[in-house]
Amino acid sequence: MITIISVRQNPEYADKAITYFQQSWPELAPVIYQDCISNAINAKNNLPQWYLLMNDKDIIGCAGLITNDFISRMDLYPWFCALYIDEQFRNKGYSKYLINHVMAETKAFGYSDLYLSTGISGYYEKLGFTYIGDGYHPWNEKSRIYQVNL
Repeated sequence: MITIISVRQNPEYADKAITYFQQSWPELAPVIYQDCISNAINAKNNLPQWYLLMNDKDIIGCAGLITNDFISRMDLYPWFCALYIDEQFRNKGYSKYLINHVMAETKAFGYSDLYLSTGISGYYEKLGFTYIGDGYHPWNEKSRIYQVNL
């Protein structure tokens, strides 16, 4: 059975979540996810949130909802980030399922818009996101910024 859990609501998954995010996004220093996920569990605000896509008890995907995705447009938030689906589970609609879940959570938290930054085009538009311009990362890269009204 495929489900989505919040690490904040299921802190017993924190260590597994940290390891999964670190392995899924190895270009970031491991301490980034360690520190962020550990501190998110008891955060006073509703952000950040970290989500795990579960196949029974196995983690097969992840995503986050954060205040800034290492991008210059700090006036925009919250940000959908770190979407990852294990290769053998891709092309089954699970990324859409995870994105829609995070969109619903974002709306429930009282936000009217959700943003994301990416290097790809053509995918997020299918889910209702609109390209609104470019943003810049501290490592001298540019990304496309998308917005969806909730």
